[in-house]
Amino acid sequence: VYHFSGGTLFMVVDVPHYCNTDWIRAVGPNLTEEEQLNLTLPRDADGEYEQCSMYSPVDWDLDSIMAYGLNATEKCSNGWVYPTAQQPSLLTEFDLVCDRKDLSDISQSVYMVGLLLGAMIFGPLSDRIGRRPVLLISILGQSLFSLAIAFLPNFIVYMVFRCIMATAVSGILITTLPLATEWVGVSYRPTAVLITHCFLATGQLVLAGLSYGIRNWRLLQIAGSAPTFALFFYFWVLPESARWLVTKGKIEEAKKYLKKAASINKRTIPPELLDQLKCETQTKSGSILDLLRKKHLLKVTLIMSCAWFMDSLVYYGLSLNVTGFGLDIYLTQLAFGVVELPGRICCIYLLQWFGRKKVQAVLLLLAGLMCLIIVDQAVAITVLAVIGKFAACASFSTSYVYSAELFPTIIRQSGVGLCSMAARVAGIIAPLIRLLEQYHKAIPMAVYGSATVLGGLLCFLLPETRGVDLPDDTVTDNPQKK
Repeated sequence: VYHFSGGTLFMVVDVPHYCNTDWIRAVGPNLTEEEQLNLTLPRDADGEYEQCSMYSPVDWDLDSIMAYGLNATEKCSNGWVYPTAQQPSLLTEFDLVCDRKDLSDISQSVYMVGLLLGAMIFGPLSDRIGRRPVLLISILGQSLFSLAIAFLPNFIVYMVFRCIMATAVSGILITTLPLATEWVGVSYRPTAVLITHCFLATGQLVLAGLSYGIRNWRLLQIAGSAPTFALFFYFWVLPESARWLVTKGKIEEAKKYLKKAASINKRTIPPELLDQLKCETQTKSGSILDLLRKKHLLKVTLIMSCAWFMDSLVYYGLSLNVTGFGLDIYLTQLAFGVVELPGRICCIYLLQWFGRKKVQAVLLLLAGLMCLIIVDQAVAITVLAVIGKFAACASFSTSYVYSAELFPTIIRQSGVGLCSMAARVAGIIAPLIRLLEQYHKAIPMAVYGSATVLGGLLCFLLPETRGVDLPDDTVTDNPQKK
């Protein structure tokens, strides 16, 4: 869902273009295309036609134009021509070139704004009304708006719909986290979360293949969006978090889900064990303000928000620069997808062997260093970027597991929502940082790298949570290891 929703990069692949100069056809209808271009377009230092300027139209006859030539130039005033474009793309259909070129990066930032809004809305809402309804609402919104995008008439409406769709996508991303962690025991938490992240990597691979085979952006949008409607079957099979139900005092409903889970696993739960759930009704309620009022939660919130911010900054910094590494973008995207899968899987073992704190810090440091040492050579850039992407995606996965273990159940989604908000702010900034390459092409990677290294160092200040039971309330500072 996530990677298909964010597949705009393949819809705005740069193609040759030049100003539309059909005005000269009024005085020279028999001109060949080459003659028209020679008369109406200036050339750059390499002898190629300028892509963003043309000679100013004049009221002369054709003989005068050919005899004296044109000298005054201006920006394209009548659109652009794309001689090699075979299938309609966002770039060619909405003219995302020259002065409008930055709209592509802005649209990525608008998408990240949607992810931010989703974190703000669905994080606290999930703690209030439950994980299941929020996930179902998010799936419905993502499916409908993602498909509708394929039929939109202009780029402004396209950006608005992508923002709404991203809001729903954010709800899916952050709501699957508590469902994965709250249904399993201590030793299986990383596995439960990271298996879901493996499907993100699979989405990268499928997206690379679909984008290569389907060059029409509307058909690509439909192909990536239509399968999400199959997720409506979740309505009948998706359980609510029993742990959340217990913290809300809904003991009987929690027992029903636990018995169903035991039945599916061909196990039975002793009645006396179920009766012990009654004592959990005394769990104190919590609010998002506890994350700021309580010293140990404030420290965790600030550092984890910083970690998520840096995760997102370097992850999107590398992902959005897929067209700037010098190799075929489909091959680079495939390499990114291939490296993400082992990155997510390796996390399962790294977290078990070395704990959360060391893995989180070292992966951020590695991703940042890769950005800092990227050199000006296509193959070397791609290799370093792939290593950086490996570390970035593994670090992102670690942040999900780590955050779920650090925040108490009653405000877990609020805490994760705040961290996700920080990540989405970074996602908004990441495409805009790329605009700094007009001053020097090394600036964006230097910013991504140095910020991420700083985030990695801060993670050494966090407590370790390997083997620690999930906290349910906001009172305890030192939960006991299982």
